[in-house]
Amino acid sequence: MKRQGLSPQLRAAHLALTFLTTLPLPHINEVRDGDFARASAYYPLAGYAVGGLVSGLLWLDLLLPGGVVAALAVGAWLAITGMLHFDGLVDSADALFAVKTPAQRLDILRDVHVGAFGLAVGVLALLTLWSLLAAPIPWYAPLVAAVSARTLLLLPMNLYPAARQESLGARSREGRWGVALLLAAPTLLLPGAWTAWLAALAACLGVAAFSARRLGGGLSGDIYGMIVVTAELAALCAYAWGRG
Repeated sequence: MKRQGLSPQLRAAHLALTFLTTLPLPHINEVRDGDFARASAYYPLAGYAVGGLVSGLLWLDLLLPGGVVAALAVGAWLAITGMLHFDGLVDSADALFAVKTPAQRLDILRDVHVGAFGLAVGVLALLTLWSLLAAPIPWYAPLVAAVSARTLLLLPMNLYPAARQESLGARSREGRWGVALLLAAPTLLLPGAWTAWLAALAACLGVAAFSARRLGGGLSGDIYGMIVVTAELAALCAYAWGRG
């Protein structure tokens, strides 16, 4: 079957995976109106790909010291996401923590250069991720974290307006909650998943509310990336706390 002949929902699932991961899938040459909005309902599929890879590394353990396995897992996490969300985290930190007006912060989000805030937050996030993956958490914790973060992202995406109407983030709103929840539901059967999901939800809503205040009421694609990273870390923290 040619990709052009795929149904709208299959195209949406395909687009979600090619947009949010670096999986070696053929790209859709033509993105039609509404494709990105439909694709957001399939973000949990990308979470399974990301979390599945990292969880697999933790499960195999590679017969290496825990710190080394955690470092490899961090590298795999960044590689399979193409650093998309990490880049959003760094760019968002530079904008949100600047002592500027909301309009000036939106301008900073367009700047490709990394400032002190972005550098500090990026390093702190990577150190936290490495520490959590090196901690005695269940091997499947990254799977729950990655899926929950990408599912819960639909909440702020649809609660808050787009900060820039012409942005890709604006085109990705209005995903179907029912589809996303159905895809993500199996992770809730894993031990400790409900606590991890609640932690991810709190992080998701907290970061979204803070960001919206700093940007004049709306959110951008970079902020979505920041939300994903912080929600993932919050879910992993819940597992680490439960084992503490």
